[in-house]
Amino acid sequence: MQLSRRALGILAASACAVAALSPPLAAQDKGTIYYFIPTLLDEFQTESQKAVEALVGGLGYKVVSLDAQNEADRQLRQVEDAILTKPVAMIMNAVDFDAIVPGVEKARAAGIKVLNFDRQIRTTEFELTSVAGTVEIGQLAAGAAIDLLKQRHGSVKGKVLQILGDPGDNYTLDIQQGFEEVMAREAPEVEIVTKAALQWEATNAGKIFEDQLLVTQDIDLVFCHAAHLTVPIVGIMEAKGMKPGDIMMMASNGAPVGLDNIRKGWQQAEIEQPTYAQVYGLAMFLPKILKGEALQPGTYDVMGLQSELTIEAWGPNLKIPGAVITKDNVDDPRFWGNLNAPTGPVTVVE
Repeated sequence: MQLSRRALGILAASACAVAALSPPLAAQDKGTIYYFIPTLLDEFQTESQKAVEALVGGLGYKVVSLDAQNEADRQLRQVEDAILTKPVAMIMNAVDFDAIVPGVEKARAAGIKVLNFDRQIRTTEFELTSVAGTVEIGQLAAGAAIDLLKQRHGSVKGKVLQILGDPGDNYTLDIQQGFEEVMAREAPEVEIVTKAALQWEATNAGKIFEDQLLVTQDIDLVFCHAAHLTVPIVGIMEAKGMKPGDIMMMASNGAPVGLDNIRKGWQQAEIEQPTYAQVYGLAMFLPKILKGEALQPGTYDVMGLQSELTIEAWGPNLKIPGAVITKDNVDDPRFWGNLNAPTGPVTVVE
C-alpha cells in the first residue's frame, strides 16, 4: 500500500503530537483506532482526548488522535488519509455535522467501524453514538433556574437572559428546547430573553450581556449554554462593581471555569455534561462492535449513571444523563470539571 506524502506527513505529525498522552501499555496489538478531534482549544476537548486514549488504549488498541483545528475540510482530509492505513475503527467528533458525512460513509464502505462521540449526527449511520442527554440537560437547567428564582423572589418569577452557543449546533438547540419546554409549563411568569453567542465565542456572550444591561436592569439570572461563555460576563460584573450573586448565573457543560465560578460565588449552578461517561460508554461497547455483534437496546450503567441505549435511524444511540452541580457538591471528583480523568479498566459489555 502506497500512502501519499500528505497522508504520511499528517499521520506522523499527529502521532508525535499525542505521544505524551498515550497510555504506556506493554502491548497494543489489537489494531489502530483513530480519534478525530474538532479542536483542542478548550478543556472539554483536551479531557475527552485523555479519556479516549486512556480507556480505549487500555483495551489494547493503539489510539491515534488527530486535531482538525476547527477546520471541516482538514478533518475530512484526515479521515480520508486515515482510511488508507486500514484502522479497525474510527471515533468521530465532528467539526461540521454535514461536511464529515462523506468521509464517514467512505470509511464504513471500506469496512471500518465508525463510532460517533458527543456531536450528534443524524444524517448517516454509525456503529454507536454516545452523547449527553442534551434535552434533559436543558430540563435540569430549568429546574435549577426555578429553584433559584423562587429563592430570590419567594415565588417563581423574574427575568432570565439565556445565552445560546452557535445556533448551527444541535447541542445548544436541544438544551434550549428542554429548558424552554419546562419553563413554559412550570414557570410561565418568568420572562426569558434569548440571544446566541455565534461560533461559541465568549466575547460575543460578553457583548450580549453588556447590551442587555443597557436595555434593562432587572436581569435575575444569566443562563449560558457553556461555562466558558461566563468568563467575560464575570469580568463585566466585576468592572461595574457588582458582587457575586447580584445577578445569578448558571451554565451547562461542566467545565472547570464553571466549577471555579461556583466556588467564588459568581455561579449558583452548573449542569454537567458527562464527558468521561460519554467516552466510557464508547469503550464498553467497542469490543462487541468490533466482533460484529448487534447492540441490544436497554438501560446500562455507565460509570454509575443509568443510561439508555436505543436504536435510531442513525444506529445505536447511547444517551447519558447530566447532573446539577452546586456549592454543596462542587468538589465531587466524578464531575469532569475537577479534571480526574478515568484510567480504566473498562467493564465491557459481553
